[in-house]
Amino acid sequence: SKPLERRTVLKGLLGAIAGLGLGVKSFSTAQPGRVASDPDQPTRIVVADAPTTHHLNLYVAQELGLFAQHGVAVEIARMESLSAARDALVVGAADVFWSCPTVAIAAIAGGAPIRTIAQVKIPCTSVLLVPADSPIAKPADMAGKTFAGISPACEAIIALRRLASDAGAAFTLATMAGGPAIAALQAGAVDGAILEEPHASIAELAGFRVMFREAAEAIPCRTINARTGFITDHAAALRRMVQAIAEANAIINADPVAEEIIEIAHAYTGAPREAIAHGNHRLKFTTRLDQAGLCELGDELVRMGHIRECPSGFMYAREFRGITWE
Repeated sequence: SKPLERRTVLKGLLGAIAGLGLGVKSFSTAQPGRVASDPDQPTRIVVADAPTTHHLNLYVAQELGLFAQHGVAVEIARMESLSAARDALVVGAADVFWSCPTVAIAAIAGGAPIRTIAQVKIPCTSVLLVPADSPIAKPADMAGKTFAGISPACEAIIALRRLASDAGAAFTLATMAGGPAIAALQAGAVDGAILEEPHASIAELAGFRVMFREAAEAIPCRTINARTGFITDHAAALRRMVQAIAEANAIINADPVAEEIIEIAHAYTGAPREAIAHGNHRLKFTTRLDQAGLCELGDELVRMGHIRECPSGFMYAREFRGITWE
């Protein structure tokens, strides 16, 4: 059966999430951190997930049975946003979430019981898309323009603001998610849209022009983050989960547009197959944490006033030192 048809309601989780207004669409049957009474049964790990092709390694590992091969039973709880996934960990309703690094960094800096355990992909693949006849040709041309984008803390938006600033320019951000951003771009309501895959490919295939792709190419993208209590109790299971993810990464990186890979991405995200095939080669999956890049993002969040200090000294789970970070 299709992967999205395999999910059922996670008993006990719905009430906790609904009370926080987290906008959850569906859940798994697992209780966070639950281990069966039979010692031979795999440890269950609940992953709170806001679906995107950036999390493709999670879906591939699940669909190809890699988690089961490593003795963990991963249950994916579908969330409407990264903030909802983060909050599910904070209240103990989930164990792990895949996230934009800035979301995790800000949460950890604010005292959330979360630590980063692995990278998901490098680099950031979000780009600025403009109409084919846009006058924007160089960074200085961004002056006075209005761009749609997900958040001021998005890594690509940070990078593009820096690029514009270096050219003596500044742009206005109209905050909106990928779908509405494309609609605004098509309607001419904004001068451009800063989009991640697969929305970037959707817009590019529709005739919009990519600008300044190099701006975010040195910036790390998503990370895997876990609840501290779960790390303490089930570090070995999490290490096995990350090993399964590393195997999924190798499969995806070897042929990112293989039919099975595209079908899995489409089933979990609903993104058009054509857009997935167009942009999947840009997603470079890895578990190795880009510590320098993540620290730079943390420092940028400090400069922006989002956090008081970068949590670089305690951001990473010590149980993964020597495995995904040094």
